[in-house]
Amino acid sequence: MSATQKKIQQKVQKIPNKITESDAAQITLFADYLWMHDGLSKNTLASYQTDLKLFAKWLKPKKYNLLSFDDGILQSYLSERFKKKYSERSTARLLSTLRRFCGYAIDENLIDSDPTAKIALPKLSKPLPKTLSEKDIDQLLAAPNTETDIGIRDIAMIELMYASGLRVSELINIQFSELSLQQGVVRVMGKGSKERLVPFGEIALAAIERYVKTARANYLGNLSSDYLFVSSRGSKMTRQAFWYRLKYYSKLTTIKTKLSPHTLRHAFATHLLTHGADLRTLQLLLGHSDLSTTQIYTHIAKERLQQIHAMHHPRG
Repeated sequence: MSATQKKIQQKVQKIPNKITESDAAQITLFADYLWMHDGLSKNTLASYQTDLKLFAKWLKPKKYNLLSFDDGILQSYLSERFKKKYSERSTARLLSTLRRFCGYAIDENLIDSDPTAKIALPKLSKPLPKTLSEKDIDQLLAAPNTETDIGIRDIAMIELMYASGLRVSELINIQFSELSLQQGVVRVMGKGSKERLVPFGEIALAAIERYVKTARANYLGNLSSDYLFVSSRGSKMTRQAFWYRLKYYSKLTTIKTKLSPHTLRHAFATHLLTHGADLRTLQLLLGHSDLSTTQIYTHIAKERLQQIHAMHHPRG
């Protein structure tokens, strides 16, 4: 269990005694409903529960509960959060949680109207994700020692991640049966248990083929594994291990951007857009359920195109 998960669980465990039994029961039923209908992750469900329990705790001394509050009470809560200088992002998440809960409560005939309907979500500024230049990528790909098993494995992982834009959780969970070397595609299970097919290029294909024939075979020996990427002990690679390897390689380069698995995903998206890909295609490749999530990359692409225009156009 990660440190973040432990903190969330500790928060959740401290709250129940300070809310009504009926609210505690409704939150549990709501979490079960989300799990069954949306297949949300444990972390996401825990975040929903934390927001609802904190609100229910605030409601209790005011003689309200999660099924009886109105828009005026909610406005008072939001005003108090503002005075306490809660971030806009956490308030937006809270409102999103309450809207989802009220939608569920209406569907289940627990309430007649939605008290969140007239309250607008705060407008959030979208921070531009940090990315890598194509020269940075070249440096990173040159860093692993491909004369060693660990270097052969790492270069295969980096090449595949950069070629496909996978999330790190998707990368480490690839099973051998989900990979088609002949077609150059991989089937991944994304957020919300949504499955998609993602293509990758010849360079990544060659790196994977070499890894499978050499390093993977050496690591497994007489063992077997369903997973494509394995550690030197033959167990499945972890997110932490891959992150550690990237940090190690970053020290061997002059790359100034802080390296993480997500940085590679951003680089994949940015470089595709810079070279002419459209947003709809990028949305499908990244596995975004909403195009608005993908649109953040247009800002980076525009900046890059303006720089290129200024450098190379005679009237730039």
